[in-house]
Amino acid sequence: MRIMLASWPFWAVLSAVFAALTAIFGKIGVENINSDFATLIRTVIILVVLAAFVVATHAGQPLATVPHKTWAFLALSGLATGASWVCYYRALKIGPASGVAPIDKMSVVLVALFAFLFLGERLSAHNWAGIGLIALGAILVAT
Repeated sequence: MRIMLASWPFWAVLSAVFAALTAIFGKIGVENINSDFATLIRTVIILVVLAAFVVATHAGQPLATVPHKTWAFLALSGLATGASWVCYYRALKIGPASGVAPIDKMSVVLVALFAFLFLGERLSAHNWAGIGLIALGAILVAT
């Protein structure tokens, strides 16, 4: 069990499961309210749950120990997350979850491209083939 909890694929699979549930629950939840307000409600719930998790696991640290560069990139990440959520919930409000979610997962393709361009990560030819298949699959599922 300890090995599984220290395994990134284990956590990645759980992330995918919860992301799928996010789409289904979000589609139902946004039916009768403004999508931006739905995003706000969701964000407040996430904040409360995550704060409780950090306290319960003693994962916090003094804010003064966080480097300025870390603050800057976490702020940018937060802004990107917020923009992504606003767009995602607006798309769910007007489109089918089965079409919105695959297009949203094109982020996998963009992460590979951005990681190559900005982080210097190298992928093999078969990795790039897989990224291409993900893109093709997302397009085929969404249309």
